[in-house]
Amino acid sequence: MTWFDALLVTLWAVLTALGARRGLAGLAWGAGGLAACFLANALVDSPAAALLAALLGVGVAVATLRLIPTPLEHPWHLGAGALGGFLLGGALISALALGFPLDVKVGTQGTRAVYPSASLQPALYRAVRDSALQGSLRSVWGSSPALKTLLIPDQTRPR
Repeated sequence: MTWFDALLVTLWAVLTALGARRGLAGLAWGAGGLAACFLANALVDSPAAALLAALLGVGVAVATLRLIPTPLEHPWHLGAGALGGFLLGGALISALALGFPLDVKVGTQGTRAVYPSASLQPALYRAVRDSALQGSLRSVWGSSPALKTLLIPDQTRPR
């Protein structure tokens, strides 16, 4: 475990706690945040992408305020909010762990991508390269297009 892992886990815990603190509204916050991120990443080439994502965020906020007047009415609301924060936090730390530049190595067997790029500062390079979280997320590179659009959108767009 590196200092980079510690920062990611701390961020994940903070977002989970924020979701729990918001109660049932935290579940809507987490789900709406994921939807806005996915929409913005999927429509990044569209001039209306930022506007649509912002409208979705405002719509979720207004709907949450109107539909959930007492977000902490029942004890299970804390768990639902924590789930929303956990999901949003998981997506955020995954995107951060996989968001560093790639290197392309050319060899006798063709080209291959190496993650992370050796051009990063040495301390950051070692922390990301040796990260347990980043290592466990490597399967995202070969996963479904929807997950790649959410977490590593620059790798799903045609060049």
